[in-house]
Amino acid sequence: MSDKPISPLRQRMIDDMTARRFKEKVQKDYVRHVRNFAAFLGRSPDTATSDDLRRYQLHMAQQQISAGSINAAIAALRFFFTVTLERPDLVRPLRVVNEPRKAPVVLSREEVARLLEAAPGVKYKAALSVAYGAGLRVSEVANLKVSDIDRERMTLRVEQGKGQRDRTVMLSPRLLELLREWWHAARPPVWLFPGQNPINPVTARQLNRAVHAAKTLAGITKRVSPHTLRHSFATHLLEQGVDIRVIQVLLGHAKLETTALYARVAVNTIRDVKSPLESLGLKPTANARCLREPAAHSVVSQLKSQTSGPRHSPKSAS
Repeated sequence: MSDKPISPLRQRMIDDMTARRFKEKVQKDYVRHVRNFAAFLGRSPDTATSDDLRRYQLHMAQQQISAGSINAAIAALRFFFTVTLERPDLVRPLRVVNEPRKAPVVLSREEVARLLEAAPGVKYKAALSVAYGAGLRVSEVANLKVSDIDRERMTLRVEQGKGQRDRTVMLSPRLLELLREWWHAARPPVWLFPGQNPINPVTARQLNRAVHAAKTLAGITKRVSPHTLRHSFATHLLEQGVDIRVIQVLLGHAKLETTALYARVAVNTIRDVKSPLESLGLKPTANARCLREPAAHSVVSQLKSQTSGPRHSPKSAS
């Protein structure tokens, strides 16, 4: 992970993560979270107590750190104390924070078309078209290989996506044309979208910059990232009437409830739902004109006169 000498304790944690086949990014994040905890503690993290962990979570909450960041820190600390130190009793005070589920930002079909046409060059137009046309995550787009394209079956193979799961997604004829156009222009040998050094794939940061450049050129004011194209892919499929379980498989979601989040932003689907009010057979009021302000005002006056009459004291009532 680094050429700098590291402590035996950190090396042991890295070995524990490597044995469990954690990805390098996850390992770096876990080490960073434990390092932040040690900085808060002011001493080696293996000397911490359960009260220290409780105080650290309180400190993060007081610093207005997001729920996602707090939960990521908790996951790292739980691993460190439970696996590396074999002290699961220490992490009992740590509590996962509920994260607000916000509706994802979704582009209309017209906005997606403008964004793709404004992409900076044929390479990024093809890459962003994969993100939208197949619903891939930005890391999955970056790690595609030329050999992942199956022209006979019209599919794309996604190797080791999120959760280290392989899956197969659709390859539309139009997307195949865009990929063929890009391949004839650059002839990439291994990675479908090589980085600045052809030995390595394009980075997520490069794809993110391309999206922001295209967004500006297309005049789109929404907050857009490469993941927005994935959100738009799922939402548009749902609006087309595609079964949500099929969309779950295409997206590689482990839980159906994650995919169901797109139902909140599928405008066409929401609009086409028939309200139960329609089945009641209510008819418009025949004499609607009699409910104008003068008539309504007289009704209100009558009600007031009924409730504001002379009150009787308990003595007179008896």
